[in-house]
Amino acid sequence: MSDTSISAAQPPAGEQEAGPVVALRGVSLDFDGPPVLEDISFSVASGETRVLLGPAGVGKSVLLKLIIGLLRPRKGTLHLFGEDISTLPEERLFPLRARAGMVFQESALFDSLTVRDNVAYQLIQERVPDGEIDTRVREALSFVGLEETFSLYPASLSGGMKRRVAIARALIHDPELILYDSPTGGLDPVTSTTIIELIVKRRDVHATPALLVTHRLQDAFTLCNHRFDSEQNCMVPLPAGETNPNTTFLMLEEGRLILDGSLDELLHSDNKFVREFLE
Repeated sequence: MSDTSISAAQPPAGEQEAGPVVALRGVSLDFDGPPVLEDISFSVASGETRVLLGPAGVGKSVLLKLIIGLLRPRKGTLHLFGEDISTLPEERLFPLRARAGMVFQESALFDSLTVRDNVAYQLIQERVPDGEIDTRVREALSFVGLEETFSLYPASLSGGMKRRVAIARALIHDPELILYDSPTGGLDPVTSTTIIELIVKRRDVHATPALLVTHRLQDAFTLCNHRFDSEQNCMVPLPAGETNPNTTFLMLEEGRLILDGSLDELLHSDNKFVREFLE
């Protein structure tokens, strides 16, 4: 994959925001029926990658929508970049959302727009000059290894390429948090590994905190057992027995959080639902 000139843009020492990037405390949500999420509490710290595991229908994607403010909790508090967004007016949510990048399920590209305009969608809304847009889009596409798709339309791209364009769109603002909603869903194993390599690259080169939703254990294990080697410009395995200390796991069962811990805690959990998922 091509490298990129996108700046890592990490805050100078001593200027990082205090506290976690995301913090949920006793969050519950329903849609006039049984709870979709019940009493959820966890956080995402600066530089941390959380992997949210579980089968379909347990509330994983709903949780992402809560974090970005597209849904509001019935009870509990939800802090994003230090602000309680549980009851924040919509207009005050916009600048907070702009600081986060979201990779939606199935890419969610606009078929009528070129790759350039899909990636630049938010910049176009902000009336950024065309020359600056082109430069930033090319940098984002370089990061995902798709510079040649600049003028193409989504219909001419494979599923894996569309997913990589969606990642480029999420990175266009050099986000302070990235939310990945099943980024490898429906992809073949080789293409899935390519997507996970991009996520590992963003984690290790830019230290961007992230929450990744997946039902694929292979994705979770790859994230935890690999690092990005900038000299080789590729993902490489960690030495046997080592795992990335900043990549940890969450698991939902019927809207309740039943695991919050390390890979070792995941693998050695005595929870029946966790054991069945691992098997």
